[in-house]
Amino acid sequence: MSNRSEVFSSRWGMLLAMLGMAVGTGNIWRFPRIAASNGGGSFLVAWAVFLLLWSVPLLILEFGMGKGTRLGPVGAFLRTIGPRFAWMGAWVAFVATAIMFYYSVVMGWTLRFFIAAVLGEIPTAEPAAFWEGYAGTGQAVLTHAVAMALGVFVVSKGVRGIERAARILIPSLIVLVVVLAVRAVTLPGAVDGLAFLFTPDLSQLGDARVWLEALTQNAWDTGAGWGLVLTYAVYMRAREDTALNAFVIGFGNNSMSLLAGIMVLCTVFSVMPEAADQIVGAGNEGLTFIWVPQLFAAIPGGRFFMALFFLALVFAAWTSLVAMIELAARVLMDLGLTRGRAIAAVGTAGLLFGLPSAYNWTANPGSSPFLANQDWVWGVGLMLSGFFFAFAVLRFGVTRWRERYINTGDSDLRIGAWWDWAMRLVVVESVVLMGWWFYQARGASFRDTWTLFSSYNVGTVVIQWGVVLVALWLLNPWLARRIAEHAGEGEDELPGDHEVQPSP
Repeated sequence: MSNRSEVFSSRWGMLLAMLGMAVGTGNIWRFPRIAASNGGGSFLVAWAVFLLLWSVPLLILEFGMGKGTRLGPVGAFLRTIGPRFAWMGAWVAFVATAIMFYYSVVMGWTLRFFIAAVLGEIPTAEPAAFWEGYAGTGQAVLTHAVAMALGVFVVSKGVRGIERAARILIPSLIVLVVVLAVRAVTLPGAVDGLAFLFTPDLSQLGDARVWLEALTQNAWDTGAGWGLVLTYAVYMRAREDTALNAFVIGFGNNSMSLLAGIMVLCTVFSVMPEAADQIVGAGNEGLTFIWVPQLFAAIPGGRFFMALFFLALVFAAWTSLVAMIELAARVLMDLGLTRGRAIAAVGTAGLLFGLPSAYNWTANPGSSPFLANQDWVWGVGLMLSGFFFAFAVLRFGVTRWRERYINTGDSDLRIGAWWDWAMRLVVVESVVLMGWWFYQARGASFRDTWTLFSSYNVGTVVIQWGVVLVALWLLNPWLARRIAEHAGEGEDELPGDHEVQPSP
């Protein structure tokens, strides 16, 4: 089947699918606590800067690469910089797929808490007991399976199925988040939350940590550098614009994060201002599944709004999971499988490899140590993915790549030389981020640093990355050959390494 046989029916449908990919649980549960713990308004300044210096440049790159090559990440890297570098695209695909294995578990959590909110099962006095009785148990395995089934169902309907789901889920998600934000700002004392979120303390902008956390948030919540935008861009119409779409997705995604920040922080400052530090420091799961029920229990109509909150999380997680499943399936289709077989393989792998994250095999209730490990290892792995994307266009020739794949005759917005320098900066940013996170995770002793499955140390990252990178490098000749054999009809000839020119 040609890669060109499936396309989004309209720009509106494509943008909704892309926004669904970008907006996930990281926008709703991670952004509010990271913003709150890093200065509020000061964090927003740095966060907006890196939207333009990391997210948008990479989104532009992925739009252009997906549309220009009409192949998934492995084939896109092969076609851009030659057969020797297919393993870089395979790394991008592997990291997003590894995240998929536990992201379906997270979606399962949101499903269970939505049902519990509707049925009134969550005890408002001690929601931690409900969480500990569910997380890591057979119930979490069941909801993981349901989440994978829902994601596979959408992807099995093809690109039009993804588009139809996005047309329903994303407008619904936007309405839910807006309703919750409006309710939050009408609470007594909510103005204190708004003031905290939107009033920058310029002295804090001298703190490097604020900037590094802002860059990390952009790397994790916009989808830039994941390969997901690239995958959806394969299905863009031939005369579709790339650059303007990237700005729309970047700013649309961050707008949803802002609304989530307003929703959570205004509620915190209204209901429990004395516990604000404790709440935002509770971690993603603690904030969402332990503190949120207590917050909503303290406001009129709290059960109803709590149900809306968890429904919004379900929609956000679902649309992002769909994109991850489609990316993995796209790689298998580029290797010669039919869509049906590719989706069956991805769905089966997702179900099986998600089990260690869904079920806690230790005696500790309410936790998922394997999920925490995988989130740490492959979350940082996304920064290496961003590095590989920037490396690819720099090796191709960044100015030549921009003029060939971005500033086409169908472009609504012409991108200037600033993007060339932004790509060079992405290389620096990714290296700095990886170095910073490794430094943060250093242990007090050799044993602390090199424990294989720790949720937060350097050794687990280095070892798991090393195994995957070596395996992909060894598979590179086979990957390149298979992609070349099964590239879609009407495509340009695959470039040889001799065609790659260094960046000016």
